[in-house]
Parts: sequence; structure tokens; C-alpha cells
Amino acid sequence: MKVSTFLSAIALLGMSLSVVAASVPDDQVATLRKAPLNVEPTPPIMQKVINSDVKQVRNYPMQPPVIPHKIDGYQIDLKVNKCMQCHARNSTGHSQAPMVSVTHFMDRDNNFLAELSPRRYFCTQCHAPQLDAKLQVENDFVDIDHLMKAKSTDKQ
Repeated sequence: MKVSTFLSAIALLGMSLSVVAASVPDDQVATLRKAPLNVEPTPPIMQKVINSDVKQVRNYPMQPPVIPHKIDGYQIDLKVNKCMQCHARNSTGHSQAPMVSVTHFMDRDNNFLAELSPRRYFCTQCHAPQLDAKLQVENDFVDIDHLMKAKSTDKQ
């Protein structure tokens, strides 16, 4: 008897919640969609990847370097890592690409391995190509070096 009373109370609560949800006008529902559900909006134009091959300055200590070239069609899976064709130690001479950091050859116990560590194998987990796109949100980021320089000139 108690179980059936409990189940009927849950069913009643579920029905009352659906009635409340159905009574909210569409214009009062907060949403991130820019079009109604029954309209498929035109997606924005894809931004171009910066393909300059110029090393970019990092914005903060320990930031993974960004990828300064296109990587469309690069295969990075369990069997192949296209990035290592240029960034492996024995390839940097002819490719002029920077060698991957020695940290990429360390396991989680800081032991050096002969090959890339499995936890550092999928490059695009940390490294990303840059887009030639306008800022979506204004940014007033100030690098620590600029802050320290401004502080030292204020003292003088």
C-alpha cells in the first residue's frame, strides 16, 4: 500500500511539473539559441587558420605553445601521429620545426621513456591552431611582465 501511494504521489508531482512548464510563455524562457527550435539557422562562416609558421609568444608561464600552421587532415590516432613527422628529435634538422619538449617523454613518475609518453601523444589536447577571428568578448588581459614594469615605474 505504501509503495503504490508513493508512486501515485510521484506521478502526480510529475504531472503538475509538466503543467507548470507548459504554462511558461516562450518569450520568457532563457535560451542560448538564436533561432526557434523549428528553424535551422545558417551557421557562421568558418574562420581562417593562421598559417604563418611564425612562433608566437606565450601569454603566461607553462602555456602550451600554439600551432602556427594548418593541421587540416593530420592523422593523430593510436597508430599514427602526423605531428611527429616534423617535431620528432630526428626530424627537426630538415623540417626546422621545434622539437617536442623532453617532458613529453616522461611518464607520470617522471621516468624518461624512449618514445612519447602515452599521456602526451595526442597533441591537440593541449596545442591548438589559431584562428584569424575577431574577439567574441573584449579582453583587457595584462601580462605579468607589464604589471611588474608598471609597478617598478610607479615606485620611481
